[in-house]
Amino acid sequence: MGNPDDSAGNVHAVDLSISAVERDTGLSKDALRVWERRYGFPTPLRDHLGERHYPVEQVERLRLVRRLMDAGHRPGKIMRMKPEQLAQLASQIRSPATPRLDAEHPLRDDLAGFMGQIKRHQVDELRRALSQAALRLGLDRFVREVAAPLNALVGDAWARNQFEIFEEHLYTESMQVVLRNAISNIPGPGRSPRVLLTTFPQEPHGLGLLMAEAILALEGCRCLSLGVQTPIYDIAMAAAAQRAEIVGLSFSASMNPNHVVDGLTELRAKLAREVEIWAGGQCPILQRRPPADVRVIADLAGIHAALRAWRTKHAAGAPLN
Repeated sequence: MGNPDDSAGNVHAVDLSISAVERDTGLSKDALRVWERRYGFPTPLRDHLGERHYPVEQVERLRLVRRLMDAGHRPGKIMRMKPEQLAQLASQIRSPATPRLDAEHPLRDDLAGFMGQIKRHQVDELRRALSQAALRLGLDRFVREVAAPLNALVGDAWARNQFEIFEEHLYTESMQVVLRNAISNIPGPGRSPRVLLTTFPQEPHGLGLLMAEAILALEGCRCLSLGVQTPIYDIAMAAAAQRAEIVGLSFSASMNPNHVVDGLTELRAKLAREVEIWAGGQCPILQRRPPADVRVIADLAGIHAALRAWRTKHAAGAPLN
């Protein structure tokens, strides 16, 4: 007997479901459906249940589309480009957070070593080397000088199709293990402020959140993490139950700007007036159009300044916003 999937659009095991495409590219299901109707791409296959499945070559093209959108290109223009045109345009883009790779600015030896271990799939060696770097530099410097630039390099390599999805996942899991171990070794839990950390339902990326937690914990904050993809109503309930004084949220560049702005506005309305919202990450809308009563943290170094301002205000007994 033949495979029933093959009779309904020639779906194969290597094709990705719409949920997998959303997770791996950061493009929402709604956007994928709208583009399918409006631009005729992507063109998913259908399985015997009528569910969308996307061939690998279409997923790779969607990665390029996402990268170009992150750089400011409009979908209406780039969706009509051929794959080779997209690749050429994407090759000209470099994230501001990504260390330069040229003759005048060669990649640091340690970062080059980590990238090589990822590409060679040397997971144990990678985790050992990252852990040693964290011990040598101290957690704060490790986060700012190793984790942040390495995260940008891996994301850039993935967007350029130089890393496979599983290689990016191997790196992410390894860095999470190292950071969690380092955080657990910080002596004594902090007390104030009490910071609740999470992401919105559309945001599956949690590495930036974990890096922020490391810095906050070092600064004596009481960090309470919900992990990623928490519904807004549940964030508000958790903040009340845990008596959080700050709710910290991370947004990657692939987040839909409307989801970011609308979600922050909704969360602000649900939280007690005295609870601050801090938002950080690479989503451009945070800098262009931040919602009212939300503190935008431009980068990891900005956490220190934000904490100083919070503690100064509360030590002085200033009225809460």
